[in-house]
Amino acid sequence: MSRDQAREIAATGSTVDVGDATTRYLLYGLLPSWFVPGLADWAMHRRTRIEDTAGTKESLIHSLMMAEVGIPIAFTLRYEVNPLLLAVQLGGAAVHEATALWDVKTAVDSDREVRPVEQHIHSFLESLPFGALAALMCLHADQVKSLLRGGRGDPDAWRLVPRNRPLSPGYLAGIGAAIGACVLLPYGEELLRCRRAARARKKLSRKGR
Repeated sequence: MSRDQAREIAATGSTVDVGDATTRYLLYGLLPSWFVPGLADWAMHRRTRIEDTAGTKESLIHSLMMAEVGIPIAFTLRYEVNPLLLAVQLGGAAVHEATALWDVKTAVDSDREVRPVEQHIHSFLESLPFGALAALMCLHADQVKSLLRGGRGDPDAWRLVPRNRPLSPGYLAGIGAAIGACVLLPYGEELLRCRRAARARKKLSRKGR
């Protein structure tokens, strides 16, 4: 497409700030929608009785995966995107992917049935971090270039810099409440259920001796 064609299309359409639109999509679309497959995955674990199969080990892996995603998200909500933050995000995404493979292997080795629906839910949980990171890198292409140069010439490249335009307390409180209701509460219940089942099996084995 030539520049003249691009100008013609822009002139006939409404003026849209792509950066603002993408930011709104990340904050009010992608991030909140992340909780839906997370809850669905928890429901599948419960349905296949994780406490009687993979048990505490797999539940702890789920907690680890949430931390691998949650820490970069928390930093992104509080700090400016720079080479340090991009490195944390890229590292978190890579480690999360490796842990996801470990998670499925643990489930399969324990004979917990990982049904096709659960596998499809996993596809969302694995792709959403990369989708969010790709959009963020497009928004901050200058910081991507700085990262590739090792942050040379930028005194703030390798330190956390508070956001110039902090997110509203209401938004942060809403996201915090959603994390508590859709992540911490259900997965905390899962871990507690697995621990109780493990203790019950231990008591039965002692009585059987």
